[in-house]
Amino acid sequence: MKSRTTKIILILLIFALLIAFFAFDFGQYLTLEYLKSQQAAFNDYYQQNRFSTLLSYFVVYITVTALSLPGATVMTLAGGALFGLWTALIVVSFASSIGATLAFLVSRFLLRDWVQGKFGDKLKAINDGVEKEGAFYLFSLRLVPLFPFFVINLVMGLTPLKTSLFYLVSQVGMLAGTIVYVNAGTQIGQLESAGGILSPGLILSFALLGIFPLVAKKLLTIVQARKIYADYQRPQKFDYNLVVLGGGSAGLVSSYIAAAVKAKVALIEKHKLGGDCLNSGCVPSKALIRSARMLSYASRAKEFGFNKAEIEFDFSAVMERVQQVVEKVAPHDSVERYTELGVEVIAGEATIVSPWTVKVNGQLLTTRSIIVATGAAPFVPSIAGLEQIDYLTSDNLWELRELPKKLLVLGGGPIGSELTQAFARLGSQVTQVEMLPRIMGREDPEVSEFIKQKFCEEGIRVLTGHAAKQVKIESGRKLLVCEQQGETVEIEFDQLLVAVGRKPKVTGFGLEELGVQISPQGTVATDPFLRTNFPNILCAGDVAGPYQFTHTAAHQAWYAAVNALFGQFKSFKADYRVIPWATFTDAEVARVGLNETEAQAQNVPFEVTRYGIDDLDRAIADSEDYGWVKVLTKPGTDKILGVTIVAAHAGDLLAEYVLAMKHNLGLNKILGTIHSYPTMAEANKMAAGVWKKNHAPQRLLRWAEKYHQWRRG
Repeated sequence: MKSRTTKIILILLIFALLIAFFAFDFGQYLTLEYLKSQQAAFNDYYQQNRFSTLLSYFVVYITVTALSLPGATVMTLAGGALFGLWTALIVVSFASSIGATLAFLVSRFLLRDWVQGKFGDKLKAINDGVEKEGAFYLFSLRLVPLFPFFVINLVMGLTPLKTSLFYLVSQVGMLAGTIVYVNAGTQIGQLESAGGILSPGLILSFALLGIFPLVAKKLLTIVQARKIYADYQRPQKFDYNLVVLGGGSAGLVSSYIAAAVKAKVALIEKHKLGGDCLNSGCVPSKALIRSARMLSYASRAKEFGFNKAEIEFDFSAVMERVQQVVEKVAPHDSVERYTELGVEVIAGEATIVSPWTVKVNGQLLTTRSIIVATGAAPFVPSIAGLEQIDYLTSDNLWELRELPKKLLVLGGGPIGSELTQAFARLGSQVTQVEMLPRIMGREDPEVSEFIKQKFCEEGIRVLTGHAAKQVKIESGRKLLVCEQQGETVEIEFDQLLVAVGRKPKVTGFGLEELGVQISPQGTVATDPFLRTNFPNILCAGDVAGPYQFTHTAAHQAWYAAVNALFGQFKSFKADYRVIPWATFTDAEVARVGLNETEAQAQNVPFEVTRYGIDDLDRAIADSEDYGWVKVLTKPGTDKILGVTIVAAHAGDLLAEYVLAMKHNLGLNKILGTIHSYPTMAEANKMAAGVWKKNHAPQRLLRWAEKYHQWRRG
């Protein structure tokens, strides 16, 4: 009760002081104009009453800072003008730190218990970080002020940071900035006329104000590096400029770029070059989808004017063709090719043993920089009894040589949906199980529903809202037990394909021992330049996120390689503004930018333009007249915010919009571009035409109509 009374009194006192400050317009005395107008009088008074002037200034400065009032910057300049550099520096340094600490204590006394009680669970990570490295965080903010100093004072008061530590770090951290501002004040104090604004001393002071954050940021980077590398011995010489871990898309492109700029680079891969994309992902899955699509055309024979079409096939031969496709593409990613390009390719399992050392095959390689491009692996959820069966994933699926009679696909994302349709077309009785309310949950609901209906028409059983709980075997029958709206559902299968996503590979090669940070999403934590908390260790591809696409991995690889090799001169932030992706079901679903669901969730205003492909001549001729092009634009303009295409060859059609968004071209430019007739690509021009029609200048057209009437007489 006593504490509550004290808090109320303190709040009333603070409010009274604030009201008085603004009511009596005390702020007018904390301006540069007032300082200049009264400079002579202040100087005279100071010469006669040095101690009382310094004491008054000291108390007022503490009060202004403690109450978080505007004017501390002007008071710092005034101190330099009145007292000179060294005297003002001492007074301001202590006054600002004491005032900041008082503001810190007030915030802690009044608000910390309430904030921690209400949001403690959400603030746990912040509290843990402050307890562990609070001094460093505070020093960083003081040295490179991302937020105003008064905000830092108040926010830090809500954390577990010790008061004594807050004061000491503030005293040291604010010193550099105080020197710059006080020095600027001394120069302002020497102005005799407007022409003095061009004095060398004042120009230098303001130049220091401008470059201080840059210098401070660089200094902070050096301090951070010294701290994180403190426990490791840096080699005198290096064997390589760059060592890359992982021979998938990101690793291959990274090493290629390094070799192209004549850096010495080693690429380490423990399995096969080409990574998941070549060996177990994009390439084999698209080969399988192509074979399955040939069968689907046969089933549609009457649509093309044939009475009947029958195809006999051997599933094992289909899977052999898949392997032949992989082998045909493999030379693009081969050891021989990359060796010719100047990359030293090493087969083996690598371990990072220090920020500059990688161990492979018993040999230690020293390198200035490391790129981690270890990719991802199929995620297998914890389901009771799953270990009883030899379940399939996208890794071992390609070893199949006998078509599953009853295939259960667990997962409704892109991988699960593509393989669901492919195996159904090859003749399996397929059941697709998805825990969420709809398949392809990242797309708009209408897309999910369209693909689901397509699956159902092809005889696929799609079960959404079913959570897998257990795998059991009864009388030789394999069953997946699911829960759906509180009820138990049992699904029989011969083979179970787990396709619920992929998990980044972040363990087993030294990251955890080194202390490389992992994000809450399970990826390696990186900054916008793809650097880890060890600046010379970078990441690219699935292991870095946020997208698990082959083309994104290659895109990131350029940034990782350039920043690793030339970061001391210039670093580049990875650009994720325009990221396309496609799901190769039939119809294909391709997207770039925002869809309606995301735009609504992010409160982004948009207009929708939709063109139905059932109207397109080429689609009609090919009997592929289904789907649509949907374009989101900024209201009142032709600026493209996002595009979703559901159609045959949607992945190819999307490229025009990717180019347009990348280079800020609107729908008017697409409409004004000649497209070959008859092609599917005309769908893009037609969509632009719909937008133009919807935004036609109606008033101008009415005047044009009257003009033509007048011309006819």
